[in-house]
Amino acid sequence: MPHYLKLGLTPAKHHIRLPRDKTVSHQGEGLHYEHVVTTEGFDRAYSIAYHLRPPTRTKQVDLWRDVSLQPAAPAPLRHHHLKSADLARAGDPYTGRVPLLFNDTMVCHRCRPATAMAREYDFYRNGQSDDVIFVWSGGGWLESQYGRLRYRQDDYIVIPRGTIHRLVPDDITKEDYLILESAHPVRIPARYLHPEGQIRMGAPYSERDFHGPTEILTHDDGGDFAILTKSRHRYTRNVVVGHPHDVVGWDGYIYPFTFNANDFEPITGTVHLPPPIHQTFEINGFVICTFAPRHLDHHPEAVKVPWAHDNTEADEVLFYVRGEFGSRKGIAPGSFTLHPQGIPHGPHPGTTLRSFGLDRTEELAVMFDTQQPLQLTTAALAMDDPNYPLSWLG
Repeated sequence: MPHYLKLGLTPAKHHIRLPRDKTVSHQGEGLHYEHVVTTEGFDRAYSIAYHLRPPTRTKQVDLWRDVSLQPAAPAPLRHHHLKSADLARAGDPYTGRVPLLFNDTMVCHRCRPATAMAREYDFYRNGQSDDVIFVWSGGGWLESQYGRLRYRQDDYIVIPRGTIHRLVPDDITKEDYLILESAHPVRIPARYLHPEGQIRMGAPYSERDFHGPTEILTHDDGGDFAILTKSRHRYTRNVVVGHPHDVVGWDGYIYPFTFNANDFEPITGTVHLPPPIHQTFEINGFVICTFAPRHLDHHPEAVKVPWAHDNTEADEVLFYVRGEFGSRKGIAPGSFTLHPQGIPHGPHPGTTLRSFGLDRTEELAVMFDTQQPLQLTTAALAMDDPNYPLSWLG
């Protein structure tokens, strides 16, 4: 997480009592209920929240749906161009996700929701994975036990596992997301941090560019509330007693936050620099990079598009947000390209010569590279351009 944050009421030390008026307290115990949240055991980042009621009061548990992922039929090793811009609207921001690419450590979804929330549940929780939602279009509020968090177009919304939340869009008809679901926590790249844990000067962003919840939401509501909990391949509907956002205060390093792609400060040189300069987040098994608008290489003889290269260690995926991507032809906003490990790819014919006359690019794209090969779903192949592997012929 980017930095320590505190909202609302907390006691002076960990694991000491935080009194509450006995006349209104649950079961007359006169205490708030301490709740420790971790994502990698007790020796890594954590937050501690204080509830009006115990967060453990569940009265009903039902298996709601199996969501096991199945790869499409076997296909040759080749490059892919997936056209997702016209994906039909369906579902809500949680069940409306269409998985396209996956391996053991992550799943890539597209989502164009039709409704803000289904009737069967009140909140959503990913119990075993972190979610990174890139907001291609739209804006609104994320509400969770940590409070209210504003999101807007081009934001990455990073939601740690276990966060009970809901998105409250300003206009559901404008909501459009790329969602990367991660089996491991999302972190700031280690090389961007100095030994004291602060983001180094010279990194492509600072703590000021990361935004956590700004307003605590303390709901003292009784009654039943349904939480749709995702755990890898299944959805469970948990009915709890009392509103789950009954937190009066919390502090720590685990909480949902946003980072806007336009706040990424690109690093450029006299000649082309490799993709790690664009890295935004670090996850065990894959990385996320931001190709933000930037000045291009400024050596008088610089080739301003990437070199041809083999992917021998990673599958490379780009999601094209807007602008013209200098090394590609025939790519539109909403497209994905998948360049898998084991075969080379590079600039399309003509783009190298064209690059000499350019000084700047206004492109915006999200890239993720995975250590394990990705599998395509049937939905992904339905979007695929079968002629893309031959597009380097000219």
